[in-house]
Amino acid sequence: MNAFRDPLDDPRPEEPVEPDLNECCGNGCEPCVFDTYAEERRVWQQAVKAWEARHPDQADTEQSS
Repeated sequence: MNAFRDPLDDPRPEEPVEPDLNECCGNGCEPCVFDTYAEERRVWQQAVKAWEARHPDQADTEQSS
């Protein structure tokens, strides 16, 4: 396996979009759109950590963008 990875082939994971307050119906749905968002955000955070480990030279520049 090639140790060099082209950043275009491995882009930084995109943060999930937080639902608008009006997207929740308030009826106690299981899962609520905010439960789904919380899980997507947790998975995204793990993916970003893994991406930063693969791209330590870009991690600092991406955070300041």
